[in-house]
Amino acid sequence: MKNPLNRLLRRNVSAGQLIGYALANLVGLAIVLTAMQFYRDVSCITSGEDSFISRDYLIISKKVEGLGSLGGSTAATDFTAAEIADIKAQPWTRRVAGFTAAGFNVAASLDFAGRGLSTSLFLESIPTDYFDVVPPGWGYTPGSSEPVPVVISKDYLTLYNFGYASTHGMPRISEAMVSMVPLRLSLSGNGRQEWVNARIVGFSQRLNTIAVPEEFLSWANARFSEEPPAAPSRLIIELNRAGDPAATAYLDDHSYEAAGDKADNGRAAFFLGVVTTVVVAVGAVISALAFFILLLSIYLLLQKNRQKLHRLMELGYTPAQVARSYYIMVAAVNLAVVVAALAIAVAAHLAWRPDLESLGADSASVWPTVAVGFAAMMAITLLNMLAIRRRVVASFR
Repeated sequence: MKNPLNRLLRRNVSAGQLIGYALANLVGLAIVLTAMQFYRDVSCITSGEDSFISRDYLIISKKVEGLGSLGGSTAATDFTAAEIADIKAQPWTRRVAGFTAAGFNVAASLDFAGRGLSTSLFLESIPTDYFDVVPPGWGYTPGSSEPVPVVISKDYLTLYNFGYASTHGMPRISEAMVSMVPLRLSLSGNGRQEWVNARIVGFSQRLNTIAVPEEFLSWANARFSEEPPAAPSRLIIELNRAGDPAATAYLDDHSYEAAGDKADNGRAAFFLGVVTTVVVAVGAVISALAFFILLLSIYLLLQKNRQKLHRLMELGYTPAQVARSYYIMVAAVNLAVVVAALAIAVAAHLAWRPDLESLGADSASVWPTVAVGFAAMMAITLLNMLAIRRRVVASFR
């Protein structure tokens, strides 16, 4: 049997107002949850460093203008300590490091497919935590007989396979095959010359260089370089926010260049973040308006039932007993709203998932979205209850 108190208090409840609140809240919450799930799904496209939503790095250098360094000096293209400090001080910079270059002559030789190959090389190093791939055993101990690990850009292998190999009758090779080929590096300078064994152990999509461990290059520069360590001519910067327009403006103002298309990818990530934020904000505003619609409806209802409330007070009913009836009503409506909003978000996720997976996306879990949906609705319900209790208590006075 229904509680007579509940029947009395709900007699003047407007079904139209409740439905209007539920629909408005459903639209707002569905927009928020769907936008959140879409952003998480898109963030998984080609996971890791390939993702344009991933943590953003820029590799910058100074523009070479006029005759460049034909006069022999590289000072115009090197970064000074003051310039590096200024970049570190920018609000969009999380951290920055310079590329350390080999100050000696390097040549590499190998035997492959019955042919001997040799070429001059350049070597660079940066702190290990800036790598997108750190192979097992990365590092070097001076005097060790272990091969020096080398990481090269994936673009170099592509250039070999589809540029050099195809025009010189050489076989095309995979990453696994390259890692099996032993290298010999000739290090010369400062009146010394040595051969060391090396092996390519990884391929980077972030670093357009031939990278060796810092420990190896520090040892080799101290032994073979005739000059003191030079200032870096390239810097790697980790941004606080992918595609920050302030970073692009700073590079333009100082005539710095960003390597590759990282700046364009960063702008795409920034644009997606802005669009997602705007969509979520619109949904949040709609939900907030729905919240105030419900409060207004309850206030009007309590005002209409003011005489009934006074009589209930005279009969010994407490404000908590009266408010409980409205608590149950609001909680039931909000539960139905969050379930429907989550159903819409999950349905949208299932609809676009095949297209995103065709782009290399790993499907993101919907459970964080479910958790956010229920947490948001619990917060809204709690605010509803606090407002109802406050109004009921005021009506009892």
